[in-house]
Amino acid sequence: MSTARQLAAYASVGAVATAAHYAVLIGLVEGAAWRPVPATLCGYLVGGIVAYVLNRRHVFASDRPHREAAWRFALVAFVGFCVTYVLMSLFVERWGAPYLPAQLVTTVAAMFATFALNRRWTFG
Repeated sequence: MSTARQLAAYASVGAVATAAHYAVLIGLVEGAAWRPVPATLCGYLVGGIVAYVLNRRHVFASDRPHREAAWRFALVAFVGFCVTYVLMSLFVERWGAPYLPAQLVTTVAAMFATFALNRRWTFG
């Protein structure tokens, strides 16, 4: 699969995973009165599980054993988790940005970083 097509598929999977992420984020902030940064990190974990399953099968069609791919994916997800934490902390807590627009920018930045790592290292 070409890189452009793979990136498009990755973005589609990311949309599904992001919907799960945002559902948790909004539910925790609006429904449970959590602060946005811890809530987005919980959402990130839920979205990560969805992303692993769909990316392994549909985007990268990887035959790398789960015992190898899962820890690699988790490490790449941790990098994305750190990007999410740093950017959301800057946007929301330091600069006072509204949490949902901040999360949109954060999501795009994390997507490009994790795509490159997953394509070359996790599932490659």
